[in-house]
Amino acid sequence: MLGEYRIEGRGAAEIAASVERAVGSGELAPGQLLPPMRELATDLGVNPNTVAAAYRILRERGVIETAGRRGSRVRSRPATTGREYVRVDVPEGVRDVASGNPDPALLPSLAKAFAATAELADRQPVLYGDDPVDPELARIARARLDADGVPQGPLAVASGSLDAIERVLVAHLKPGDTVAVEDPGWGSLLDLIPALGLRMAPVGVDDEGPLPDDVRRALDSGARALIVTDRAQNPTGAVVSATRARALRSALRRHPEILLIEDDHGHGIVDLPVHPLAGTTHHWAFVRSVAKAYGPDLRLAVLTGDETTVDRVRGRQRLGPGWVSRLVQRAVVRLWSDGAVDPATVAAAYGRRRALLREALAERGVRAHGASGLNVWIPVPDETGAVSRLLHAGWAVAPGARFRTAAPPGIRITVSTLREEEVAPLADAVATAVGPAPTRRYV
Repeated sequence: MLGEYRIEGRGAAEIAASVERAVGSGELAPGQLLPPMRELATDLGVNPNTVAAAYRILRERGVIETAGRRGSRVRSRPATTGREYVRVDVPEGVRDVASGNPDPALLPSLAKAFAATAELADRQPVLYGDDPVDPELARIARARLDADGVPQGPLAVASGSLDAIERVLVAHLKPGDTVAVEDPGWGSLLDLIPALGLRMAPVGVDDEGPLPDDVRRALDSGARALIVTDRAQNPTGAVVSATRARALRSALRRHPEILLIEDDHGHGIVDLPVHPLAGTTHHWAFVRSVAKAYGPDLRLAVLTGDETTVDRVRGRQRLGPGWVSRLVQRAVVRLWSDGAVDPATVAAAYGRRRALLREALAERGVRAHGASGLNVWIPVPDETGAVSRLLHAGWAVAPGARFRTAAPPGIRITVSTLREEEVAPLADAVATAVGPAPTRRYV
């Protein structure tokens, strides 16, 4: 018993998962001392070796640290480090399929766009007091949002998806509020929420998006916000289907006071339609980043939402950075106007790489997920062992601990730069490392 939280479980994996859930939700704080192994074993009615194995799992995943006679405690780490510490160092000669980055060969050249933007800036410099959103960027972005059925609302521009989501959360929530979030989900978001003093309510995910029953349970239990990834969900590749969107809207209508945030970072790299939930609640935000299709270094995301939400975001933005560089905004406009990226071509390239790997894994009895985006998610019985064995075989994959709180173990493989001749060797290595995955959903 630790404060208000009781560690549970009969097996090592269950005990480790119980501690991870508490760390993810904030019930076990960084630096908090865990019970001695024999004491916890007595409390749970298990063999001390079982608790020792659980603590070993937690150490290997970077959740806890052990200091000899001083015992084991939740690892202290700054919020700026977050889940990035759960990464695999890629030695020389090992193929990196863990990064989550887009294929540089599919990104457009930025030189022409920024050259034209620089010339325009010389003629029409942006000064204090000017509109923080470029009018042409707003026009094009709004037309694309309209085409996808996103409700009307004012626009803001943020420095990427995470910046936009943070600003929306801060605009409405206070420390101690609970946010319903996908699990497995985006590791940076899972770090951001507790860093803001908020609590997490994990929501399971399948290939069609968040599970409606889990969403209902989280909202009925008092969650103040829900964050949904519409397409190219990280790490699973899930896409919210039309059927799932209807079920989620039904759940949200019972809680119109909920803050709804949608992340459509897959726009431009996914050829499946988006089914927006926006407008179902009083307060909502719909975010689109250009990172995956045009380049992460552009640091630009378009945000729309209800008037109160966007007004609060823009008001707080004025007191900080003021605005996202109009040079960058104009460069993005130029890229859009020139058709620098063909979304169908990009989506087809990533789709083929995902399909080839999933088919090869299926032939070897390994179940994998990846309906869209850059990644394939593979449930595994032993995450640490699978990562280690694959690294030994010459493949660096991302450990699932970076993306989950209560969800079962898994590994993420980024297919964005995967070559066709690499598919079979990689699938062979995965099959050897993990064996047939359990026939269950990955929630």
